[in-house]
Amino acid sequence: MSMKPFRERNPVVVGAVSIAALLLMLVAAFRAQDLPLIGGGDTYYAEFSEAGGLKVNDEVRLAGVRIGKVNSLELEDGKVKVGFQIRTDAKMGDDTHAAIKVKTILGSMFLAIEPAGGGELEEGDTIPVERTSSPYDVVEAFEGLAETSADIDTDQLAASLTTLADLTRNTPEEFRAALDGVSALSQVVAARDDEINSLLTNLERVSNVLDARDEDIIRLMSDADVLFEALLQRRDAIHDLLVSTVTLSQELTALVRQSRADLKPALRHLESVLAVINKNEDNLDRSLELMAPFYRIFANVFGNGPWWDTYIQNMPPISGPGGGIG
Repeated sequence: MSMKPFRERNPVVVGAVSIAALLLMLVAAFRAQDLPLIGGGDTYYAEFSEAGGLKVNDEVRLAGVRIGKVNSLELEDGKVKVGFQIRTDAKMGDDTHAAIKVKTILGSMFLAIEPAGGGELEEGDTIPVERTSSPYDVVEAFEGLAETSADIDTDQLAASLTTLADLTRNTPEEFRAALDGVSALSQVVAARDDEINSLLTNLERVSNVLDARDEDIIRLMSDADVLFEALLQRRDAIHDLLVSTVTLSQELTALVRQSRADLKPALRHLESVLAVINKNEDNLDRSLELMAPFYRIFANVFGNGPWWDTYIQNMPPISGPGGGIG
């Protein structure tokens, strides 16, 4: 039996089937979480003393990761029973905790799960109020306010407020000046934002350099530690050296003091001798020049062996070989 071509089918039936398929797909998209393959998960409950702004369909997170959503919130025996559905491979122990936490500053909340315990939290079990916490407990806050207000000494509080009013009644100018100073300081800081940014940039560079040189710094500290250990080991020797140095300086000071009376005349005579030498400097130079030939000839006399080698001119000859005196 041959299949009838699509273009020959009844267009009304084809349109109706197509619309029905699209509707089924829309329903599946909106109810995807309830489908067995796409959605699903285990359902648990948690009791809270206060809902804290939590709503149905809010996220359920484990270590910051979304693992499910809140399905229901019911009031039961003066407590809020929250039903939530999660899908995770993490083990839900029998000491698991739950907490309502703030998601955004606009008031969005989420349910945080903290698995704990060695057992297993069965599906459908309830986390008791002892293991849950809300971001803001109105009952406890009002109870604490009542207890605190009951302990306040109203007379003393009134006297304190009166004293504060008396002190600030006549100081508007000073208070205004203080505000002006704060404003001026903020303007200065705002005007110096480029310098502050440059300072922070330089600090970052310095920190990067220190981070890059951390091994060198550690090595330097290790060498310094070795040096300090050596100094500690030589502490007694260094102490003795310093004590001996102090003693030597004391002895030298005493020696100078004791010999000052003897040194003064000697230095005075030495000054006189130097004055005489300076006065006869030319004569001394001339004497040294004239003594040079004499010393040269005298050296020749004694420089030829263990005898004197000299002669005297204009003397009568003496018989004997050599004709000279040896």
